[in-house]
Amino acid sequence: MFSGALRGYLRLLQKYPVLTMATTTGTLMGAGDSISQLVVERRGLKGYDMIRSGRFMVLGFCVVGPMIRFWYLGLDRLYSGTKFATVKMVATDQLCMSPTFICIFLSGMGILRGESFQQIKGQIKRDFSTVLINNYKVWPMAQFINFQFVPLQHRVLFVNFVALFWNVYLAWVSEKKE
Repeated sequence: MFSGALRGYLRLLQKYPVLTMATTTGTLMGAGDSISQLVVERRGLKGYDMIRSGRFMVLGFCVVGPMIRFWYLGLDRLYSGTKFATVKMVATDQLCMSPTFICIFLSGMGILRGESFQQIKGQIKRDFSTVLINNYKVWPMAQFINFQFVPLQHRVLFVNFVALFWNVYLAWVSEKKE
């Protein structure tokens, strides 16, 4: 059953790469928020906020999935075949994309919650450094594995599964009330 699902996924990935990656990213971002609500925050089913999980899905589908797809294509074109390509990809990813992604994520979630510019700016100011430091505890090694061992067409999928756990953390950080 799993192998059939994987073959079906790979066919969709081949035929509709951006849509498939966007759908996968949106689904796993929504799942990360669900796990955060139910396990980390212990809200229970009665306290579960489906709209909140929907925001994560929308951001993953519309922004994050397509963005990382094209980011990986760009990194591959820029560095593939060069000396120390993997190290260059990881360094570029962590120095350029990570800070950018965190700002896009926090801003996007604020926009989807209907927050003001000042509220979004306040959350970025409050949470950016902590999230970036924690990012550097997880993502450099994950991206090294991704860029070194995972074929280009499967990199977004690999990152999405690592990001399932990262999304639990991001959901908790972005949704906590100060």
